[in-house]
Amino acid sequence: MGFYLYKGLKKPLVFFGLKGKYIIYAVGVIGAGVLAALVLSKFGLLGSLLGLAATAGGVYLIFRRQDKYGLYDKTKNFDQIFIFPKRMNNNKIFKNGSSKKTNL
Repeated sequence: MGFYLYKGLKKPLVFFGLKGKYIIYAVGVIGAGVLAALVLSKFGLLGSLLGLAATAGGVYLIFRRQDKYGLYDKTKNFDQIFIFPKRMNNNKIFKNGSSKKTNL
């Protein structure tokens, strides 16, 4: 008897091209940018445009970070040396129940 698995849970939440944790980062940047635009609007239209440009730049950087690092953080160690064992033919080993080499 098998069990059914709802596979939709394995997919990250996507909103306007942002996935998972980057949605929260973008909401934070947009919220801070709107507040900055309101504060800088005291200096006129140029100040509010500067605040909105900073917001757009922040969201752009979040998109770039998502593309570069992906959804899940993993430590990359480029100085690793991988040693893979030589492939063995298990059919030869388990054919007669012994580990002696046989000619096939």
